[in-house]
Amino acid sequence: MPHLTSAASTTSGTGVRTGLGVPGYAHPLLAPAEWGELTRPGTPLDWVVLDVDAGPGTRPDPHCLQAAARLRGAGVRVLGRLDAVHGARDFGETITDAHRYLDWYQVDGFLLDRCPTDRVSLPETRRTVTTLRTLRDDAHIVLGHGTHPHPGYAENADQLVTFSGPWSDYRWSQAAAWTADYPPERFCHFVHGIPGGHLDEALRIARWQGAATIWFTDRTDRGGRTDPWETMPGYWDEIVSRIGTGVSE
Repeated sequence: MPHLTSAASTTSGTGVRTGLGVPGYAHPLLAPAEWGELTRPGTPLDWVVLDVDAGPGTRPDPHCLQAAARLRGAGVRVLGRLDAVHGARDFGETITDAHRYLDWYQVDGFLLDRCPTDRVSLPETRRTVTTLRTLRDDAHIVLGHGTHPHPGYAENADQLVTFSGPWSDYRWSQAAAWTADYPPERFCHFVHGIPGGHLDEALRIARWQGAATIWFTDRTDRGGRTDPWETMPGYWDEIVSRIGTGVSE
């Protein structure tokens, strides 16, 4: 079962605990303010992804070591990003990267990004997750599908990212029927390009669809040319306040 940090807040009128899952800011040298904000007391964080250099890199990065240590010191769960390349990544390479994250950054778990969604790839994903748990038995495992996968994946991780994309798609999206069999703490939504005036609407959609961990931003991918997750939302203070106080019906 998933274990969410105590900083997560309860959404008004539901009993669903809503918190932020940070997909991965830019390198701490490029985004020092963003990393600094994550240790502000009371920020409703479930976890923060550390992506040093498309993974852990080839040697310990002193700036990332410092950023990870500060987060852990503030009681924030840190996850290492492992790229599954939609099932094409070599198993041995993935586990090697996991060892590096654990040895160098003492991560609390992993985001298996670009995780496959089909039934055929399920056994290999299960093998990977099982091995990751042998490296750290209390590892928090998030499968970054970005869409609804075959329901069998829900039995192999603490959380699934079942939406990752633009607001233009999210506002008309629907949750897969099988997700109703699981609590909201099992699901994450990452949405970019949300105008400030639609933030409450986006939060309601996440609650209605049963996703307790979210990352909403007004940043866009500019047609796939930029990473919308690498900087904090322009309405950072507002979204922290909204989650902290709950969203009324």
